[in-house]
Amino acid sequence: MRDIVFARRSGWIPNVIREDGELKLMLGAGADANHEPRTFTFPIGEAHLAVIREDLARHLLLWSAVLPLCDAAGTRGRLDEDAAVALLDPVLLSAPEDVDALFRRIPWDRGRLVAHGADTRLLERGQVCAALRAATETSDGKRAQEDHAHRRRAERGVVLGPLDTALLKYTGQYLHGATAPKRIPGAVDPALLPEVVRVIATAEQACAGMRIGRDPRRGRRATDKRDWDRMAKAVETAVRRARPGLAEDAVRTVSFLMCSEAAERARNSPLDDDEEAVGGSARKTALSFTDDKGVERKWRRGHPRTATAEFWEFVGERSAGDNEVFTIEDEEMGEGVQLHFYADSIARVTTVRKGEAGSDPEYRVEYSLVDGMDGYRKLVSAFVSGGCAALGPYGSWIPDAADFERARRRRRAAG
Repeated sequence: MRDIVFARRSGWIPNVIREDGELKLMLGAGADANHEPRTFTFPIGEAHLAVIREDLARHLLLWSAVLPLCDAAGTRGRLDEDAAVALLDPVLLSAPEDVDALFRRIPWDRGRLVAHGADTRLLERGQVCAALRAATETSDGKRAQEDHAHRRRAERGVVLGPLDTALLKYTGQYLHGATAPKRIPGAVDPALLPEVVRVIATAEQACAGMRIGRDPRRGRRATDKRDWDRMAKAVETAVRRARPGLAEDAVRTVSFLMCSEAAERARNSPLDDDEEAVGGSARKTALSFTDDKGVERKWRRGHPRTATAEFWEFVGERSAGDNEVFTIEDEEMGEGVQLHFYADSIARVTTVRKGEAGSDPEYRVEYSLVDGMDGYRKLVSAFVSGGCAALGPYGSWIPDAADFERARRRRRAAG
């Protein structure tokens, strides 16, 4: 039999219950292996209940001190009841200076106290009792998040000015740096918004005309990391020049916004559009695409998609860590290219002599290094437009495999 003896308006603050005639503190914390909330209980006395009823600050301090014990229990372990009970008298019944001294020795959950109105400056001084003089039963989770973000930056030695803070809030990255950035003008102090808009305009001018292309080697919606880095560098250089006093966090959040928007435009553009930027119209009549797993796709003139778009779609669907070799073959002309994504290289293969009377055909194989996704786009487009003969200007073609491997190692060593 379980009855609630005392509960506050906030459902998360621990309740006092009577279970089988015994007073206990009951709190929810963490989750089990099925992601369901865990509930913990441990015995308390009448004197503890009296303080919990009358003193919100002590109630919150007890909660803050017990939560690390709940975290230690994990998804299936038992609460260390002895350790929890040992906190009752020191937290609830001791003098304020003794409570402050205790909290300098034990782990405790700062976020819970800050969410319920704790004065963060007094917490920093170790005056936890005084910090909770204006504590509230209602919780403000955003206040705790802001405090946590501020402390993370302080650990890195970052100090934000008003414009830095405004830019981070504008992009939605003030609380969580890993959050996808977006434009939230309503989150910025109206007095600072015009200044923020001017910084964003500087960034937009810096990357005008630049694009982030698709990178099917990494999946159907992946984008080119080199394009991203190039745009980020251009934006950051321009913003630093225009606003030399900005913190690095603010500069990076602006470049992150510009790059994220460009990448999203690329993801939402058809691959046909992506390849049109490379140039060239397919003059091949029929092509065969294969991957390293033996999967094949055919393309013929008259297909609703261009050959390059269909090939890169095939790569985006099939490319994986164990599937990084793709081939385009024109059987009619007896030529093809093999792309080695793991090695940033390509081979062009032409038939020198067809097999006759049971003899094997003779092929000429030449290798070239490839400079990123942009290099692959140009090579594929050139092959589709003009075959192996059109590839000459797009690489230094090496006929000897050993010579090519040495060239590849030299490039890797050069970084």
